[in-house]
Amino acid sequence: MKVPLLQGAYADSSAAFHTSYPINQEPTLVDSGLSEGYLTNIPGVRQTATGPGADRGSINWNGVEYRVMGSKLVSVDDSWTVTVLGDVGTNGLPVSMDYSFDRLAIASNGNLFYFQPGSGVTQVTDPNLGVALDVQWIDGYFMTTDGQFIVVTELNDPFTVDPLKYGSPETDPDPVLANNKVRGQTYSLNRYTIQNFQDQGGLGFPFQNNPYGLIPKGVVGTHAWAYFLQSFAFVGSGRDEALSVYLAGSGEAISISTSEIDGLLADVSDADQPFILCEPRTEKGEQRLYIHLPDKTLVYMHQASLRNKEPVWHILADGVLMDKAYSPRHMSLCYGQWIVGDALGRIGFLDSTLETRWGEVTGWQFDTVLLYNEGLGGIIHTVELAGLPGRAPFGVNPTCALSWTKDGENWSQERFISSGAFGERRKRVQWRPHVKFSNYMGLRFRGASTAMATWAALEVQVEGLRV
Repeated sequence: MKVPLLQGAYADSSAAFHTSYPINQEPTLVDSGLSEGYLTNIPGVRQTATGPGADRGSINWNGVEYRVMGSKLVSVDDSWTVTVLGDVGTNGLPVSMDYSFDRLAIASNGNLFYFQPGSGVTQVTDPNLGVALDVQWIDGYFMTTDGQFIVVTELNDPFTVDPLKYGSPETDPDPVLANNKVRGQTYSLNRYTIQNFQDQGGLGFPFQNNPYGLIPKGVVGTHAWAYFLQSFAFVGSGRDEALSVYLAGSGEAISISTSEIDGLLADVSDADQPFILCEPRTEKGEQRLYIHLPDKTLVYMHQASLRNKEPVWHILADGVLMDKAYSPRHMSLCYGQWIVGDALGRIGFLDSTLETRWGEVTGWQFDTVLLYNEGLGGIIHTVELAGLPGRAPFGVNPTCALSWTKDGENWSQERFISSGAFGERRKRVQWRPHVKFSNYMGLRFRGASTAMATWAALEVQVEGLRV
C-alpha cells in the first residue's frame, strides 16, 4: 500500500477529525517516479552578523539592505558589515518602510522618519501628522494612517501635512490599520472592510473612494497582510466572522484557507491577533505566504496548491520538539540571498544546504492519513520511507521515529531507527512493527537532526483481516 505524505489526519477529544500538516517539512509536487510529491527539508539559517537590537523590519532600496533593529536604522552591505544610520525609536513592534525616488520612509514607534544617504535620519515633526501606524509612497505622496484618518504629506514638502487634506473611509467607520498600493491604486486596510481609492488630484484629499472596489473583509492587524500574486493576501474577517486567510481580488476576497488553518487562527488570543505578521517569499517557481503566529508560522504554497487542486500548507517551528515560534523574520531578497533577522538581533540568510537555524537543531514531523480496511482491521508488518537518505554531514548519525495511533488521538511509544548517515545513500529506512489494528490506524514520523531529510514515498505492507 502506497500512502500519501503531503498531509495527514488526527482526532481530538471533542470527537472531530482534523487535517495534520507537516512541521518543518515542505510539500513539493514533482513526479519523481516514486510519487507525485515529496517532503523536503526547510532551508536553514546561516548567521552572518549581529545588529544593535531586535529585528523589526527590512527593505531592499537601490540594491542595499536596510533594516530596523531595536531603535536603530542600519544598513547591511554584501560583506555583512552592519552600519548604524540613525535612531527611529522603538516600541518593540514591526516597522513599516517604503521609498520614493530620493528618500526612504520609516514608520516606527508611531512616528515618521526619512533617510537620505548623506543626510542621515530626520523626523517629520509636523503636529498635523498625528500617529503614523504605517507608511507608503504613492504618486509623489507619503501616505500614513493614525487609525482614523488617511494622511498625506504635501507634494512639494514631504515634511508638511495639511489637515484640510485628510481622507477617511466612507463606507464603514471601522478603524484604519494600514494602507497599501497595487497597480497604481491605493487601498485603505480597515478592520472589517478594505476600500479602494484612486488619485483624482484637486485641492483637498487627492484620492477618491471607489465604491465598486470595496472588499467586505478587513485585516486583523497593521502587518497582517503582504503583497502576493500581483495583489495582496491578508489575515482578517468581516464583521462577526472568525479569522481566515484571503487573497484580495477586484471587489472581493478569495479564501485560500482551510478549516484547519482557520482553527489555528482561532486559537490565537484576542490580545495577540493584532500582532499577526504576514510576508511573502517567491523562489524556485513557488510563491509562499508566511503567516507568523505567536507560537508557530503557517506557510501557504500557491503553485503546489494549483497542482494539487486544493490548498497546500505546512507549519514552521523552532526547537527540537517544535515547541517554539519560528524565529526568522522580515525576509528581504538582497545580494542574491534571502536575508532574515530575529528577536535576538541576529542577521543571516536562508540556506538550503543547511538544516539548522542560527546553529540550532530543529525537529520535524509529519502524519499520514488514517489507514482503514473497511472496518475489518489488519496487521502492519512493514513500514518503509523512501527518499534521499545519506545526505547528512559527516559524523552525524541521524535517526527517525515511528509511532502510531489507533484512535486518532493517543500515540504509541516511538521506535527509532537510523535514517542514513553520510554516504549511506542506499539506506532503506524501514520498520517492522507487526502491530494489529481492529478499525483504523494512523502513522507519525518524527526526527531532529541535520540529516537533510527528503521523503518521497511511504510503503506500508498490511495484512488485511477478514473478521
